[in-house]
Amino acid sequence: MVDESPFHLIGTFPGPESSPFEKGLFQVDILVPEGYPFQPLKMRFISKVYHPNVSSQSGAICLDILKDQWTPIYTLKSTLLSLRSLLCSPEPNDPQDAEVAKHFLNDQASYEQTAREWTEKYAAPGASQETTSDKAHGLRDEDIARFIGMGFAREKVVDVLDRLDYRGERTQEITDDAVTGALLSE
Repeated sequence: MVDESPFHLIGTFPGPESSPFEKGLFQVDILVPEGYPFQPLKMRFISKVYHPNVSSQSGAICLDILKDQWTPIYTLKSTLLSLRSLLCSPEPNDPQDAEVAKHFLNDQASYEQTAREWTEKYAAPGASQETTSDKAHGLRDEDIARFIGMGFAREKVVDVLDRLDYRGERTQEITDDAVTGALLSE
């Protein structure tokens, strides 16, 4: 949850295997409208993604089930799975990012290399995300990634680790159970 609101969530999922996105851990900003489940969830990638159907600037997603093909049978889980599937099945003829779509159509091998590089730079566990605040200064990427890997949102992990001053020698004094407990009590 973001700001204690059950209508604003951060979702996380691993990139699909055997794809340029396989080493990524992708974060998605999720807004649940008042009319849910009869209205679609509003989603955008927080993690930067190099994909024809995702805006490389805003993270906006072009996916039919988030628009006119939405039905109440879709759940949060099935929608996140659809986003994960989208990463493997670009639709360059209905792009969100025309430049990336052009790259995909003109040179797929080069497109895949760029997508792989972006995944390593922006979506690998411990990679810098737009939501990272100055509080992360002094926190180790591998510590942040370990707790993100447990399913906690990056912002929450950074806030808790910062509050616990989980830096330097303190990382040896504070147990993972203590950090997890603090994350769960938020």
